[in-house]
Amino acid sequence: MGETRLARHIFLWCLSAIYMFAFASVYVQIPGLYGNEGVLPARWMLRVSGKSIWEQLRDAPTLLWFGPRLGLDTQQCMELLSLAGAVLSLAATALPVLRDCRVYLVLWVLYMSLYQVGQVFLYFQWDSLLLEVGFLAILVAPMNMPWGCRAGLHDNVTFWLVRWLLFRLMFASGVVKLTSRCPTWWGLTALTYHYETQCIPTPLAWFAHQLPVWIQKLSVVGTFVIEVPGPFLFFSPIRRHMLTAFYMQVLLQVLIILSGNYNFFNLLTITLCFSLLDDQHVNFWLCRHIPQKERSMFMAWVCVLVELAVYGILGYWTVYYFDLKVEWDKKSISSNTEFTHYEFNRFLKAVVVLNIFILLLLFFFDMYMHTCVQVPYTYIEYEANSNIWPGVRKAFQLTDRYQLVNSYGLFRRMTGVGGRPEVIIEGSMDGSTWTEIEFMYKPGNMSAAPLVVTPHQPRLDWQMWFAALGPHTQSPWFSSLVYRLLQGKRDVIRLIQRDESRYPFSQQPPAYIRAHRYKYWFTEPKEDGWWRRVYVEEFYPIVHLGDGFLNHMLDQHGLKDKGPVRRSSDAWLPRVLRSIGEHARDVPTPLLLWTLFSSAATICLVNCLCSRSPAHDRPLATSPPPQHAPEKEEQEEESSGEVDKEEKEEQNKESEGEDKGEAEEDPVNEEHDGDDSGEEEISKESGHLGERK
Repeated sequence: MGETRLARHIFLWCLSAIYMFAFASVYVQIPGLYGNEGVLPARWMLRVSGKSIWEQLRDAPTLLWFGPRLGLDTQQCMELLSLAGAVLSLAATALPVLRDCRVYLVLWVLYMSLYQVGQVFLYFQWDSLLLEVGFLAILVAPMNMPWGCRAGLHDNVTFWLVRWLLFRLMFASGVVKLTSRCPTWWGLTALTYHYETQCIPTPLAWFAHQLPVWIQKLSVVGTFVIEVPGPFLFFSPIRRHMLTAFYMQVLLQVLIILSGNYNFFNLLTITLCFSLLDDQHVNFWLCRHIPQKERSMFMAWVCVLVELAVYGILGYWTVYYFDLKVEWDKKSISSNTEFTHYEFNRFLKAVVVLNIFILLLLFFFDMYMHTCVQVPYTYIEYEANSNIWPGVRKAFQLTDRYQLVNSYGLFRRMTGVGGRPEVIIEGSMDGSTWTEIEFMYKPGNMSAAPLVVTPHQPRLDWQMWFAALGPHTQSPWFSSLVYRLLQGKRDVIRLIQRDESRYPFSQQPPAYIRAHRYKYWFTEPKEDGWWRRVYVEEFYPIVHLGDGFLNHMLDQHGLKDKGPVRRSSDAWLPRVLRSIGEHARDVPTPLLLWTLFSSAATICLVNCLCSRSPAHDRPLATSPPPQHAPEKEEQEEESSGEVDKEEKEEQNKESEGEDKGEAEEDPVNEEHDGDDSGEEEISKESGHLGERK
């Protein structure tokens, strides 16, 4: 691989946009999730204990400790941090000068501050991944000293850390599917359930679910190939291997984006994939021809043969271990898993040790970072993790709270094999007539089509999906949600329906609330609607304000209001925050996010076009000086025989008098053959540049 300057710029630009998506998405949900009257008030996480500010930062590293010094409560301080992060990341997306390591340090600190009090609604793998990628961006981004200088201080080696993170993410995601012993993954039938059981499917998920079973099984085989052996191509010395790996990974992520709403996670994974590119390939995208160094024919043929050999081995193993056979009579391809769990674990044990050795070779310059990365990666293989040196484990524990390195593994087990579990909340004014409370994004209404909400993550809808997988006692926050709905808290209601006219109890809170569990399935092509469902059981009993069961659940999990809520200040900063929040939350969040991104991308594009315009003029500016033009034209005239030297000198003298010292421009005027307009055109720089051309 060659230089990675352009690939690094693309990586930083994409990460800036993803930071903006993350901050803005959290911002609009803060009042309902973490507000003083939200589901899980964040002020409960910041107990006043009489400690100094530095001791508080050591225990919980968050800038929210400084809120009272600004006259802000915890909710307002969270809004300020998320709003500052959204604005700063939006500016970094639009302006290249702000893609600086110090800017990414500020963004990382801001998101870490929110993460520390985010509780269950902010503890997703992609939140941890964003913090880890954001920390690496501090190392990857240049340091412009000062801002505006063309020269930046950075190195090329740290970009390899991004590639290593991508390897850990993708390889672990493939490995956990097999180490979990999930029968759907081992039987290659996982995708026959996935499209309808994922949290928030898109409309295309319905169509993907209707595909034949043999295509679904073949898709699982392709997923395993991309996620297990595919990441090893990241470290191949052959450039085309890494380019192949890049397009394989991007293809997988794009297909996931089309079929499911996974907020910014897949976009962030694609951003990591840019670490596999070099400037030569980026210039190929931009249709720029850059001359390359010539290699010997012998080395070129060796690389081609090795490349083809790797592809051949990968294809052979795929056919052999998944027993791929073409069934011409059925016009399909059959597939089955032909290796055992023991054989895979033996392979995994060798691979983990080998990769740690590769890590030592690649990143020996940064031993501290190596010790932190090593521990979470070995979680995918128990024996390798248990043999970690205690000093390395201690170093990891010291940095664990900052989310510098994490373990990953998505879709470990396929849920909803017997049907998609879904919790439906119902409200009543009299206890006999019940009305379903429909959420904006998650499935509920059987005739409502799935929505596309990427890159927004409706975090309450996501947690409702997790709550449906078990009893309500495994989701203590659900009791708080029921309590706030009974109270009629507007901020919580706006999490369920932004348009309050679609909330059935917008005029008066329900007197009673209950919740039932249903099983949902996609409809068949000949059926009406998008979903069909079957009642399963009661999820949450009928409760009302003052109900003994509800009070017991709130007391058991510490979810009751602890004293009166502090009144909001009337200072200018809280007023500004309230005004911005009221306007921002009136817009559908996905539309808001894409509008912000489009604005930043437009500014960035205009800036690029403006910065390129001087470059187009540069060949004219660097053209031969005017004094050489007469010599060239004299030679041409002598060779053509049209004008002799004496006539040339006379014309030069006449032109010298007319133009007041512009004798060197005479050859341009000579071509006009005495035209009166020649004098006017010579006075214009563009005119004689065009004539000279």
